[in-house]
Amino acid sequence: MTSDRNFHTRPEGRTGENKSLIGTRRIKSIGRSAGFTLIELVVVITILSVAALLVVPRLPFSDEGDLKTSARSLAGTIRYIQDMAISTKQYYRLRITLLDGALRVTRLLPDDEEAEVTDGLLRNLSLKEGIGFADVTSSRLGKISEGEAVLDFSPLGADDFLLFHLKTEDADRYYTVAVYPGSGRVELAESYTEGVLSGTDQDRVFSLEEKEDVR
Repeated sequence: MTSDRNFHTRPEGRTGENKSLIGTRRIKSIGRSAGFTLIELVVVITILSVAALLVVPRLPFSDEGDLKTSARSLAGTIRYIQDMAISTKQYYRLRITLLDGALRVTRLLPDDEEAEVTDGLLRNLSLKEGIGFADVTSSRLGKISEGEAVLDFSPLGADDFLLFHLKTEDADRYYTVAVYPGSGRVELAESYTEGVLSGTDQDRVFSLEEKEDVR
């Protein structure tokens, strides 16, 4: 029997259009869930900024690291100068300009003349930026806090007991480099220290009595 019911069917084109709209909405929905909104990004940036403020103060200050590096580099340079003087049986001179921390090494010739060194390790010497000399002390010259310090090294090593005091730009941190005559030993101290640094040398006298600063 033929049914009298009328079946209402949607046009085929309309159905295809609805499917396309549904697919587009799904893609947009997936895109929204996969990305971040502007508010979410602002929240994340704020959290990272707060975390950085909490962590950074606990990290070592860069100038403190530069001070330590400069002290070690100076100690290494002095050891090398002594080794060169001893091995070549020649005299070397270290000039330090206190104002800008410049270092210059020359080789001493007869009649106290000076010649430029050819060794690349003894050329273009300098401290880290922001690090300078507070003063240089010699058992022969006394404390030098201005001008230029001129220090000689013979085939026996350093001629005098030497103290180099390095400082940060704001002068709130210091490092001391001590050089011992005879033994050629070089020591470091993480502070502004006067006199010998090693307990084994406490009984030795290096004549560090008070003298006028050399200008």
